[in-house]
Amino acid sequence: METNRKIRPFGIRDSIAYAAGDLGCNMSFALKSTMAIFWTQFMGMDLWYALLLIIVQVWDAINDPLIGSIIDADKHQYKRNKFLSYIWAGSIGLIVGGACCFLPFPNAPVWAKFIIFIAGYVVWDAFYTVANVPYGSLLSLISNDVKDRASLSAWRSVGSIFGNMLPMVILPFIIYDSENNLIGERVFIAALIMGVLGFICFQFMIRNTEIRVETNVALNEEKPKFNVFKAFGNFMKNRPAVGATIAAMGMFIGMQGAATAVTVVFQSYFKNVQISGIVQLFAMIPIVVFTPLARKAVAKFGKKELATFGSICSMVAGICLFIVIPNNTNLDLILYILFQLIFSLGLGIYSTVSWAMMGDAIDYNEWKTGNREEGTVYSLHSFFRKLAQGIGPSLVLVVMVAFGYVGANEGNQVWEVAVNMRYLVAATYLFSAILQFIGLGLVYNLDKKTLSKMNAELGRDVISDSQSIPQTAENSDNLA
Repeated sequence: METNRKIRPFGIRDSIAYAAGDLGCNMSFALKSTMAIFWTQFMGMDLWYALLLIIVQVWDAINDPLIGSIIDADKHQYKRNKFLSYIWAGSIGLIVGGACCFLPFPNAPVWAKFIIFIAGYVVWDAFYTVANVPYGSLLSLISNDVKDRASLSAWRSVGSIFGNMLPMVILPFIIYDSENNLIGERVFIAALIMGVLGFICFQFMIRNTEIRVETNVALNEEKPKFNVFKAFGNFMKNRPAVGATIAAMGMFIGMQGAATAVTVVFQSYFKNVQISGIVQLFAMIPIVVFTPLARKAVAKFGKKELATFGSICSMVAGICLFIVIPNNTNLDLILYILFQLIFSLGLGIYSTVSWAMMGDAIDYNEWKTGNREEGTVYSLHSFFRKLAQGIGPSLVLVVMVAFGYVGANEGNQVWEVAVNMRYLVAATYLFSAILQFIGLGLVYNLDKKTLSKMNAELGRDVISDSQSIPQTAENSDNLA
């Protein structure tokens, strides 16, 4: 391994490369919002799908912490970096992993559909975790500078946005027919294409990522065996990690949980599922607008403070979404878009700093325990996110069926059911925003002052030469 390699100064190349990584992840992950419609309307599973989602979370419980611990325990001397090596391996599997979840066999017996779904999900989830867990851990290794980390987090959000835009806007025109019904075979083909695009994005990221924070341990160093219960206990003592995880769970319960109901709303309430992607794209405008401002906003207000304000905006929007005018769907669509904009503003403020907050949580773990444990901390965070991604859609689907949703009716739900779905979307978004506020405002404890103290004690209150600020007590707080 190189010991005297020349380290490139942090710059826009690092930010764009890191954004490409999340773009690659989302080329695969974004299709998950289509999964419920595929399995209920095309494969005809209805409540069986809710049960299947809960079953595969058992695999998630084993998969995420296991892979995270393997990465942490891996002391092999890789040519560049072990995280980049794992990402490379995961990106290979994701070429076909996502498509395995959309094998189009609607006439197969129920038992065969069980096998198809579980096997496909296990394959996809394994490769996704191999790529995503080390990718998230990379943020804390690319730079020590708190502003650089805020920039990386913001650019990761950009990658996520563009990774969602492609399936969000284009897919509805491809995978739905003129009657608002899903064409399952096209979903499978789209998943294969997106897997290839994701692989290309990962390769770009790997080739343009510079590791500046080395944490390698000597091969002959004695390390205690990994203890999953101890790791979980340490994670639960890490308030920033727990708070950020609660907020992320809220975000995914809202966005992933509401995804199926949103599709049904556009199918049977607004009677035009193909504009759903355009409406959701329009709702991303606040995220795009705020992202370039994130770095300066973090320096002035702090990550926790900004994210908490964002959750309050989302709560207000969630309440306003209950304003429903079913006898005038054109006006109702205008109101829906308006409140979606406000909700997305709050979500955008949080999402642009969310990954930097997890990077700080990893530092917090080192500050309090002396151990960084990037892979373990991030994998447990990822596990709870995935738990929310499974439980959210499962619970919402159960409620949908209780409110009269029938998958076999596809895009032709009765009007009363369509109105119920409209209210359910509002309720899910509001619940999501409340959880975000609890995690960010009440649990996460790294405010500007505490973060500045932690960085100083860890020797990580470094800023780039082009932005050097005299290290006084007053302006060191601004670095947070």
